[in-house]
Amino acid sequence: MADRVRILASLANQRAELEARYRSFDDETLDTPCTSSEDPDGSAWSPRDHLAHLLRIEAAFVAMAKATVAGDDEPVKIPGSSWEERLQAVHRANEEHVEGLRGRSVDELLAELTSTRDVTLDALDELTDEQLDLPIPGAPWGDGSIGSVLWTIAHHERQHLLWVDEGLDALALGEE
Repeated sequence: MADRVRILASLANQRAELEARYRSFDDETLDTPCTSSEDPDGSAWSPRDHLAHLLRIEAAFVAMAKATVAGDDEPVKIPGSSWEERLQAVHRANEEHVEGLRGRSVDELLAELTSTRDVTLDALDELTDEQLDLPIPGAPWGDGSIGSVLWTIAHHERQHLLWVDEGLDALALGEE
């Protein structure tokens, strides 16, 4: 997977699309609940919540990559003994993260995403092609290699944009 040029292009292209889309939303749309939370105790997510969520995941993926290079045998820090328990823990942590960032402006969230992206790009710059091919133990994203997991950041942004658009379209059509 270690095609550094492809990873960088995907990250840049998807970020440009994400920023353009979010800057096109008015304040009412940004705060319109449009998707269900995957945490059973969570509240519906607005487009702004999806944007806040992206911060957490990008930082987590980069941390996993760095931990792998540093020799950590368990860089995917998700508690639980079964996949179901681990997934529940991820959904709960996602909900807590989003709740903690509610009220932030899109400009603030995009600025934080830019800072996070700078860390991602610095990490990519420091990684050798051989390191990009290293497997991240326990990583279910892409082929599990560092390069694939970092490439998945762009896919993750694209997926959330799709969910936001589908949710907003359903609301507009009265399909709630």
